[in-house]
Amino acid sequence: MNELVRQYVESFLPPRNELLRELERIAEKDNVPIMEPMSINVMLQIMRIQNPARILEIGTAIGYSALRMAYALPATKIVTIELDEQRAKEAIQNFQRAGLEARIALLGGNALELFDEAAAFGPYDAIFIDAAKGQYMNFFNMYSKLLTNNGCVYSDNVLFKGLVAEESVENKRLKGIVKKLKEYNQTLMEKTDFITTIIPVGDGLAVSKKIGFHRSG
Repeated sequence: MNELVRQYVESFLPPRNELLRELERIAEKDNVPIMEPMSINVMLQIMRIQNPARILEIGTAIGYSALRMAYALPATKIVTIELDEQRAKEAIQNFQRAGLEARIALLGGNALELFDEAAAFGPYDAIFIDAAKGQYMNFFNMYSKLLTNNGCVYSDNVLFKGLVAEESVENKRLKGIVKKLKEYNQTLMEKTDFITTIIPVGDGLAVSKKIGFHRSG
C-alpha cells in the first residue's frame, strides 16, 4: 500500500483505551509480538459481521488481541492459549485489570497438547491463529475440528514481511519459516471445505471460511 494512503487510512483508526495503549508501549519496548493496527482492525470488523459466540485464540502473548476482541464483541466468550508462562501470567493480570476475566479463559501450555482442554469450552465460531509460524498447519488441522458449521479461521502474519513472495530467502533462520508459511497458504487455497482469502494488510491476514460443500465459481 502507498505510504500516504496507509497513513490516511490509519488516521481513521478508532482510539484505544489507556490499558490497550499501555500494552502497545510494552509490546514495542519488550519486543512482544502483537497484531499490527490495520490488520487487527480489519479482523475485528469481519468478526463484528460474523458475530461469533465463542472464539479460540492460539497465541495470547500479553493478552492484547484477546482484549481487542473482547472489547469489540461484548457478548463473545474467548478461550486463549499461551505457551510462555510469564506472558500467560501477565495476560491474566491484564484481563483482570480490564474486568474481563469472566469472558476470557486462558489455557497455559503447548497448544498442540491442549486439544481436549480447549474442546471442553467449544465449539467455536472463530479461531484466531497467531503463534509459532512453523506450526500453523498443525494448529489449523487440529483445531478446525472444533469449528461450527459456518466458522472462520483467521491466521495472522501469512505474508511474513513480504518474504513469502520472494523466490529465495538467504537468512537460514527465516528460510524455514517462510517455506512453512508458503506451504500453509497454498494448502489453505487448495482446501475444498474452506474458502480462503489472503488480505494484504499489516503482515498479511488469511480468512478461511468453512463451507459444507465443494467450492464453485
